[in-house]
Amino acid sequence: MMTTDSRLAEIWEGCLKNDRKQQELLYKTLAPRMLAVCMRYAHDKDEAQDILQEGFIKMFKNVHNYRGEGNLEGWIRRIMVHCAISRYRKLKPMVLVEEFPEDNTSFSNGYNAHGLEAKDLLKMIQKLPQTYRSVFNMYAIEGYSHQEIGDKLGITELLSRTNLHRARAILKEMINKLTVNEMHYMAG
Repeated sequence: MMTTDSRLAEIWEGCLKNDRKQQELLYKTLAPRMLAVCMRYAHDKDEAQDILQEGFIKMFKNVHNYRGEGNLEGWIRRIMVHCAISRYRKLKPMVLVEEFPEDNTSFSNGYNAHGLEAKDLLKMIQKLPQTYRSVFNMYAIEGYSHQEIGDKLGITELLSRTNLHRARAILKEMINKLTVNEMHYMAG
């Protein structure tokens, strides 16, 4: 029996040879997982699908840049994130936000004690303003530092921290409202 990794490696070999059937197979294999990555940065599913398409096009144009170092799926995931960031940089309106230091409040997974599912949290993240959403995803999910986020988004490190703080505050408020509404519903 062939493992998933060896099957993916076989498909990748076909992609390196510009085999359209193998490219389609790679797309069908990884698109659902990559769409989930794109959804974290997009406002809605249509925008996420646009990012996904851009990402796969970019990936297929650059197949020979993958040197086999690290995980192939991780390499493709980084391409999707970079496409989302590029889209953000092209579309972002210049909004001036006063900068202030981040305090030590954090958005912890303790909120999940309220029964919040990942899909619900994703919907909340998608409601964040674009800048906050991008910074939150890059920091909390992708693991970028504030300096890296600033470099990639063309903002200062302090503004990255500020935007993360505000994103967390908005998410916390959304979760609290959800919890209060659920309590009223259950009481009524």
